[in-house]
Amino acid sequence: MLLAAILSLTVLGLVLGFLLGLAARYLKVEGNPLVAEIEQLLPGAQCGQCGFPGCAGAAQALANSEAPVTLCPPGGRAVVQALAAKLGVEADLSGVQDSVPMLAEVKEEICIGCTRCFKVCPTDAIMGAAQQIHSVFREACTACGKCEEVCPTESIKLQPIPVTLQSWHWHKPAEGAAA
Repeated sequence: MLLAAILSLTVLGLVLGFLLGLAARYLKVEGNPLVAEIEQLLPGAQCGQCGFPGCAGAAQALANSEAPVTLCPPGGRAVVQALAAKLGVEADLSGVQDSVPMLAEVKEEICIGCTRCFKVCPTDAIMGAAQQIHSVFREACTACGKCEEVCPTESIKLQPIPVTLQSWHWHKPAEGAAA
């Protein structure tokens, strides 16, 4: 009796797996390869600062020419130039600022635990409870600034990531600089 049950479940699993494999092969939907290439150029922060829910939505809008190439604030000038070159358009770099990587930081002495910040955080980077001091998970923070906007006591501020041995990198020299 036990052997029959094991055998029937094994056969059922093999048949359904084969059918799923066939369905995946013949019902596959081809995507736009340009969207994938544009998404690789974006920083991948998924912060929503561009007005889209993530980098995939922004890449789709760029591929459909529904958004300007200057839509990504965390990317800065380098991303704008790469997007403009990929899409073959001109980019106005006058309004684009290069910013250093930032993180949200909570000033514990003035945090009142109102919970507004972690309700708006798109990446759940803020931990806390009502009437408790909140803290930020550095690994999850994308520095979107939404928490800073809703904080009634201004206890959350975006701060540059402190330079440590793990975060330090060699800066590339400016183009045209004398050697």
